[in-house]
Amino acid sequence: MPSTRIKACVFDAYGTLFDVHSVAARAEALAPRQGADLSRLWRTKQLEYTWLASLMMSPDYARPDFHDVTAMALDYAVAALALPLDAAARAELAAEYLHLAAFPDAHAALASLAPRPRWILSNGTRAMLDPLVESTGLAPVLDGVISVDETGIYKPAPRVYALAVERLGVAPRSIAFVSANAWDAAAAQAVGFTALWINRAGTPIERHAAPPAFIVGSLSEVAAIVNAAG
Repeated sequence: MPSTRIKACVFDAYGTLFDVHSVAARAEALAPRQGADLSRLWRTKQLEYTWLASLMMSPDYARPDFHDVTAMALDYAVAALALPLDAAARAELAAEYLHLAAFPDAHAALASLAPRPRWILSNGTRAMLDPLVESTGLAPVLDGVISVDETGIYKPAPRVYALAVERLGVAPRSIAFVSANAWDAAAAQAVGFTALWINRAGTPIERHAAPPAFIVGSLSEVAAIVNAAG
């Protein structure tokens, strides 16, 4: 157990608080027997495009925001799976990102961390995140939302995580950074945060960086660790 007292908690949004694969039901309705595959490939390309966009930034290449990246990734997934979804159907499916389901333990986990500040740090735009926080009922148990748009680059760039340090005025080690994305937790740990990786699927640990401080199976386990750390 780290001796550093945890003074604030920062959460990834997509895949951590909000279930990105809750789009699969709508995907299945639009593309029978292909919904789960579409959801998985869509998410894979969405993340890949954020990394590529960050690496490619130059005077001749402007970083697309997460709304546009999400649409691009969906277009790719539809084409790769040869699905007969027209522009209207793709727009309908993309709009599901404004209505993702929160994980069942999200509200209780966030509530149990009070009175520590509880913030989101996400690749999403505020126009995507704010309605989602409200519609899922998480607004009362969150203190704020930070979008990578404030720094103009996607995770895992170190200056994204610096946004949380600047906003909260807390030393990195005193921030519990919680993510279900292994690469995100690894990046946060690398810049000095106390990272907690929610490994819901029991996947192997990443090899490219030091492991996060804690590996847990659910959001409900986060509060016990953070509260024990003071």
